[in-house]
Amino acid sequence: MAAVFDKPSLLRRMAPWVEGFDGPLAFAVFLLACAGLLIMYSSGYDHGTRFVDHGRNMLIAGAIMFVVAQIPPQRLMTFAVPVYVVGVALLVAVAVFGLTKKGAKRWINLGVVIQPSEIMKIAMPLMLAWWFQKREGQLRPLDFLAAIFFLALPVGLIMKQPDLGTSLLVLAAGLAVIFFAGLSWRLIVPPVLLGLVGVALVVWYEPQLCADGMRWPVLHDYQQQRICTLLDPSRDPLGKGFHIIQGMIAIGSGGFFGKGFMAGTQTHLEFIPERTTDFIFAAYSEEFGLLGNLMLIGAFVFLILRGLAIALEAPTLFARLLAGAVSMIFFTYAFVNMGMVSGILPVVGVPLPFISYGGTAMVTLGLALGILMSIAKSKRLIQS
Repeated sequence: MAAVFDKPSLLRRMAPWVEGFDGPLAFAVFLLACAGLLIMYSSGYDHGTRFVDHGRNMLIAGAIMFVVAQIPPQRLMTFAVPVYVVGVALLVAVAVFGLTKKGAKRWINLGVVIQPSEIMKIAMPLMLAWWFQKREGQLRPLDFLAAIFFLALPVGLIMKQPDLGTSLLVLAAGLAVIFFAGLSWRLIVPPVLLGLVGVALVVWYEPQLCADGMRWPVLHDYQQQRICTLLDPSRDPLGKGFHIIQGMIAIGSGGFFGKGFMAGTQTHLEFIPERTTDFIFAAYSEEFGLLGNLMLIGAFVFLILRGLAIALEAPTLFARLLAGAVSMIFFTYAFVNMGMVSGILPVVGVPLPFISYGGTAMVTLGLALGILMSIAKSKRLIQS
């Protein structure tokens, strides 16, 4: 009889908290976190406490992931509309009386200085997944138009700040939900073809379009300069083109096996700008080479595919759409960052997940991972 009243072990008491956690997803994140700490130690050796701070940010993101993973997807759905409304209201407040730094009005002081656009990276897919869940089985074209409006409003406000990188991430997250909800290919193909034609025309007429004094509609001057610099970095090799040129030199000089840990000359001689943030992939490539890049890309591919697998097995439409959108957020982060550093995309402020330094971005990643873990956990608990 005494055994009946024995106090359960700590392991048994913790079991309900970790039960259902997705092992493959956690393993992919662990590999990326190790790679991030390794290259942060090397590239941030003379940046004070960057390595320690990066590790702290990872621990905070891990704690956030653990907490969010305990919230069932049904409960997450109740937060969708309030979080979206608050996020849009804060973006409007930023436009009216936000703080301006380096020519951009992206922050607001609410006792602490925050960047509301970061909220929309998670609020946008939450809102659209909620919208389509409420209309499951009776979707009409008007519902997709309303979803596009919900997406266009915050994206337009973020672009106005201007913040092209964050607006691109929010746009990608929202479009992923709309696509996974069943948007017809007949509506997808025409704008894609139009975009490809536009890119071809820009490349073809680049000398005329990028001539001094030429101004493009819609885009800010600095955004126009980034596109022109992408097409021809040698136009301003010591100014606007410096980032791209040095990034490509670092990637190419790494060869197949890389120069070795702490042995990257472009990195340690400080030729790579922003080598601990947006351009850390160049530092990684120089030290670990093509082989290291393939391993890093493989880890990202595994993470994204695992997220999409969780989406396919999710028990509700809301969970499927949300998991699919979150997975595509990771894809957009990685693809845009690696593309801009490699010189195939314009330079925008998009960090490399788990690798680049940055507390706000790491918190967002922790939230995204927590959502994926929550959906995976709910699926396993239902099956059991």
